[in-house]
Amino acid sequence: MESTKREPGAQGEHPGTEPVTLENQGRPRTDWIVYGVTAVLSAAFVIWGMADTGSLSSAAQSTLDWLLANVGWLFVLAATGFVIFSLWLAFSRYGRIPLGQEGDEPEFRTVSWIAMMFSAGMGIGLMFFGIAEPLTHFVEPPPGTDPAQSEAAIETAMATTMFHWTLHPWSIYAVLGLAIGYSHYRRGRSQLISSAFVPLLGRRHAEGSVSKLIDILALFATLFGSAASLGIGALQIRTAMQEAGWISSLGTTVLVLIILVLTICFILSAVSGVARGIQWLSNINMVLAAFLAVFVFVVGPTVFILELLPTSIGVYIQDFGEMASRSGATGGEPMKTFLANWTIFYWAWWISWAPFVGMFLARISRGRTIRQFVGGVILVPSVVSLVWFAIFGGTAIHQQHDGLNPFGNGSEEQITFNVLGNLPWEVLTAIVVMVLVAIFFVSGADAASIVMGTLSQRGNPGPSRWVVIFWGAMTGGVAAIMLVIGGDKALNGIQNITFIGALPFAIVLILLCFSLAKDLRSDPMMRRQNKGAEVLEDAVVTGVRRHRGDFELQIQPSEASPDDAGPRVPLRKEGAAPEDTVRRSDGSS
Repeated sequence: MESTKREPGAQGEHPGTEPVTLENQGRPRTDWIVYGVTAVLSAAFVIWGMADTGSLSSAAQSTLDWLLANVGWLFVLAATGFVIFSLWLAFSRYGRIPLGQEGDEPEFRTVSWIAMMFSAGMGIGLMFFGIAEPLTHFVEPPPGTDPAQSEAAIETAMATTMFHWTLHPWSIYAVLGLAIGYSHYRRGRSQLISSAFVPLLGRRHAEGSVSKLIDILALFATLFGSAASLGIGALQIRTAMQEAGWISSLGTTVLVLIILVLTICFILSAVSGVARGIQWLSNINMVLAAFLAVFVFVVGPTVFILELLPTSIGVYIQDFGEMASRSGATGGEPMKTFLANWTIFYWAWWISWAPFVGMFLARISRGRTIRQFVGGVILVPSVVSLVWFAIFGGTAIHQQHDGLNPFGNGSEEQITFNVLGNLPWEVLTAIVVMVLVAIFFVSGADAASIVMGTLSQRGNPGPSRWVVIFWGAMTGGVAAIMLVIGGDKALNGIQNITFIGALPFAIVLILLCFSLAKDLRSDPMMRRQNKGAEVLEDAVVTGVRRHRGDFELQIQPSEASPDDAGPRVPLRKEGAAPEDTVRRSDGSS
């Protein structure tokens, strides 16, 4: 049974000193409304795709066109808003608040913590787009910017890539991670996204029908976001297998088989537990990714890459406002197409990943302060992304500039191997990429399946194996349908469904910012700080009034408190004279 508890600050407790006990979930209990509704609708989507692929594809495209025309602006504004909100929390007085009780120690070492959050957050995306995106923006710059393949286009390509992969995505993750980590480990609520809405909605609404809707939307976003990652990973693994000479066909059957194998792998990893599964895989992948990056850096255009690092930072900062304000209002259809294929797709993808990445980050970040959390979650991966894109994107741009044409026909999954094909050890690097993509996906998807199980079983951090297996299998099914409805342009099918699935949860994230801000204002540490400032101000005013500024402050037990309660600053009631804790420096009253 779940234990009942008072919210911190209940009557009779001194502000900032009350203990918080985490709710005891006990045996996992499935929320059959949240789980059942989401499972039925997800299964219906898979069945629809299997029975009538053309109809589903047409419906998805029509829905996408309407949403982009009418609410695409919401993603553009919300993503930048999350950046501002996260950084404000880190640099404000709230930054000292821990995700847990004061004195809690972090569960994981910093290196493992960073590796785990990086693998879960966007590892597979970096492998897929790390070379393809900078090169694509160099060959086909954003509308209204620079001539294709010009010197100026290099700067624009790197700045646009940084815009999509640094502050914005990790701020989206940070918002949800902070809200869940604070609500669960600091306030003792269940580990559900809906529980973080208690300050905004009140406990009755946040635990009723509204909470069911919030958790259902989170489940849908998580399912479609992780399925999109699986689809992208399958595309790149298929191409890697062809480059290594293992297969000759690039048909849909190969994709489905790859999805099946990956699904089995991440389900096995998920049921093994966080410490043994995700942490082990994340550490392995961090080492492999580092070796691949060093290899490309050494055998590639080393000096050009080094020169590109400061250039990318400078142009990103310089063009930040312009990139953040791009919308369909200017630029016509070319701009709308660019936003749909790149910026808005990314924001939708990051938002759809936010439930499971945010909950996973919260789960591994207990004991860290808000400032440490934001610094680790936003700044560290952003720096790694900068270095990654400078190495791989810089190598691709340099090759294109030299006439090697790794861009080819513009296929994102092929560009990576075109670039590696112009470097030594082509087959070996193709195999390393394939292994990296597979492990990146497994380490991220097993986190997703555990989180979906958590959402299905009332926030229990250790969901039953059967529900984890179910959501793992459903992720594979949705990914297969995404690829099939895309036809020859499989990535388009992934983009369309991801955007549609992420939109409702984007609204949830916006409201979550207001709820978290309200929650933090009443934090025990903040109330203690406010009360201390109030008492100190009263004492100083009294000292100035009574002793003309010649006084000192003392702390002593009040008459109403027991002797063994320890020293505390006496508080006066409104309208009453303050206790005489202010004395002249010579000891007189």
